[in-house]
Amino acid sequence: MAKVSLFSLALFFHLYLAGMADSPIPGHSTPANFIRNSCRATRYPALCVQCLSGYGHAIRNEHQLAVTALSVSLSRARSAAVFVGKLTKVRGIKKREFLAVKDCIENMGDGVDRLSQSVRELGHVGRAVGQDFTWHMSNVQTWVSAALTDENTCLDGFDGRFMDGNVKAAIRRRVTNVAQVTCNALALVNRFAARHQAAAVTEKP
Repeated sequence: MAKVSLFSLALFFHLYLAGMADSPIPGHSTPANFIRNSCRATRYPALCVQCLSGYGHAIRNEHQLAVTALSVSLSRARSAAVFVGKLTKVRGIKKREFLAVKDCIENMGDGVDRLSQSVRELGHVGRAVGQDFTWHMSNVQTWVSAALTDENTCLDGFDGRFMDGNVKAAIRRRVTNVAQVTCNALALVNRFAARHQAAAVTEKP
C-alpha cells in the first residue's frame, strides 16, 4: 500500500508540473474519450487504454498524458525488475538460465534508471520552447528508446528451445508486458513532442 501511495504522490506531482505547461486540449468531451483517441497512436491501443484509464481524472492535456504513460511504464519496470531478481533463487535453475537471469537483472535495472530520468525530464519541461524544448524532448526520447532496448535485450537472452521452461515463461510474460507499455509510452511522448512543435510553428507571427 505504501508503494502505491508513493507512486501516486510522485505521479500527481509530475502531473501538476505538466499541467502548468499546457492548457486543456479542446475537442474531447471527456477524459476517457481523450485517452481512447490518443491511444490509437500506439502499437497496443487496448493495453494503453487499460493502463491510463484509471488516471483520467488527472489528465487534462497531451503533456500530462505522456507523463502518466511514462510513470506507469516506470512502475511496471520496477515491479518486473524485483520479480526477475527473485528468479535467481529458483530451485533447480540451470546454469545458462541463471546467467540469462543475471543479464536480465542488469538490463531491467538500466531500463528503470532511464525511465526514471525520462519521467523527471518530461515532468520539468514546463514552458520550454524552441531549442530548449527540442533538447529536453530529445533526452526523453533517447532514454525511453534505450529503456525499450534494455527490456527487449532481456527477452533476447532467453531465445532458443534450450532455454524453454518455467523461468523463461515467467520472465517473457512479465517483461513483454513492460516492453509493450514502454512502447506505448514512447509513442505518446513522440505524439506530444510533434504536436507541441506544430502548435509552436502555428503560433509564430
